[in-house]
Formats: sequence, structure tokens, C-alpha cells
Amino acid sequence: MSVKIYLLTHERELHRPTNTGSVAMAAAGMLVQRIVWERKNPALELQSLAAAGQVALVYPATESGQQTHHVDEFEHFILLDGTWQEARKMFNRTPYLQSAPQVSLKPQSVSTYLLRRNQRDGGLCTAECVVELLHAKGHVDLALALEARFSEFNSR
Repeated sequence: MSVKIYLLTHERELHRPTNTGSVAMAAAGMLVQRIVWERKNPALELQSLAAAGQVALVYPATESGQQTHHVDEFEHFILLDGTWQEARKMFNRTPYLQSAPQVSLKPQSVSTYLLRRNQRDGGLCTAECVVELLHAKGHVDLALALEARFSEFNSR
């Protein structure tokens, strides 16, 4: 089974020049897929995968209070792509996200993301989360390529 990372993207994020989800999609190719979040029209594919326990939501354990699983237990992941406020809103208004198994990343370093203010302490941007997942799942070459592309994007 191959790794698949779903970026559940808030609609406002699509138009932001600081969106790192687009960087991740460009660098990681078919492993990363974007789905636009709609509160009243949930993504059926993600809803089905979550109901079957086949996808894990990458979300800080301190935010949800739920038990977290290890990244090794899953091949499919959902990342909430938006500001921290938007991600909380998406989580709180989407029942299948609340009931999905969760994993929390334990990054090897702190975030280097410079293009937005009000970043959460200990948090990572979307591209950095994808890098961590790719490393954890053994896709080192893709992770390094994304790191290089992100570094270039982040220095503009």
C-alpha cells in the first residue's frame, strides 16, 4: 500500500500566496491530493476512509484531547490546510474528522515558516507536515525535494 496525503483545504487558503499546500503538491506529486473542505458537503472519500479507520487525521493531541496513534499504523493521512483558526473550525464542524484516528507529529526541528504571523508554538505549516510524513514513511528523496522547494518558497 502506498502513502497518500489528503490536504483538506479551507476555501480561503486556495487564494493565499503564502499557502504551502501548493508547494507540497508540486513537489510530492501523486502522493498529495487536495480536497476543498465544505461544511455542508463533506468529502465522501475521506468520510468513508475515516469510517473504516483507514486514514488518520494529523492533528495536535493537545488540541483534540484524543488518544493518538503512531504514524507507522497508517498509509493514508488527512492534513487540515488553513490557518490554525480555520483548522480548528474545520475540525469542530466536521464529525468524521472528530471520530477519525489521529496521529501527532513529533518534528525533528522547529518550524522555519516565515511568511505568516501568529503561528502556533510547536506547530508546522502544511509543507513541513508533509515533509515529516514523507520522512516517517520512508520517502526520503521526496521529502528532501520538498524541503528544498519549501526553503526556496519561504525565502521570497
